Amino acid sequence: MSASARPLSAVPGWIGLLLAAGFAAQCGWQALRITPESQMVDLPPAPSAVMLRSASFGEPEFAARIAMLYLQSFDLRGDNAIPYQRLDYGRLVAWLRAILETDPRSGYALFSAARIYADNPDALKCRAVLEFLRDAFERDPDRRWPWLAPAALVAKHRLRDLPLALRYARAVDQRARDPRAPLWAKQMEIFILEDMNELEAAKIMLGGLIASGRVRDPRELRFLQQRLDRLLANSDL
Repeated sequence: MSASARPLSAVPGWIGLLLAAGFAAQCGWQALRITPESQMVDLPPAPSAVMLRSASFGEPEFAARIAMLYLQSFDLRGDNAIPYQRLDYGRLVAWLRAILETDPRSGYALFSAARIYADNPDALKCRAVLEFLRDAFERDPDRRWPWLAPAALVAKHRLRDLPLALRYARAVDQRARDPRAPLWAKQMEIFILEDMNELEAAKIMLGGLIASGRVRDPRELRFLQQRLDRLLANSDL
């Protein structure tokens, strides 16, 4: 290596981000040129995490970001007119999984899965993304609970699958020990049980939460107590 050459790690991060932004802008510009007769192109098979790391030149985080930008802009490419909701979600999830394995500490792939790709009217595709989020959560609950909590809400409101929503909410309540987790994330299981008319289970959990001392905010405690009182009153009718 010459004296003037520098390793890739010495390049400022903003330069890499600028290159990535230029790549995404190029994809967007090409998209403006396409006609209705443009070729319909689906995602290629996902690379393995090993392949992404090998191609990263010692910068796996940067490689993961570039791969994620490629994935998000795929349906905007000049040679493609398939909206993301119509992509092969088996391949999409494989891409997300490879990107996450390449940079396990990043929330980019998980955020995209929870906030973008799960928003699909096709129930099977939506479920595939939610299960990806559940699998990812199991590998690192304290860091990844913020993405399984909204998955429970998607299961409840979009899929209207209360048992699935309960499964995700229960996982957050039982596995996540991050003290920064907001109380609403730990309460989801109680409210889903109530929606399922499992009132006895909801009363037991709600009473246990109140008695545990975990709730210190007087307003939150008062809200929970009022909800418990309402459940008790309804059960006496």
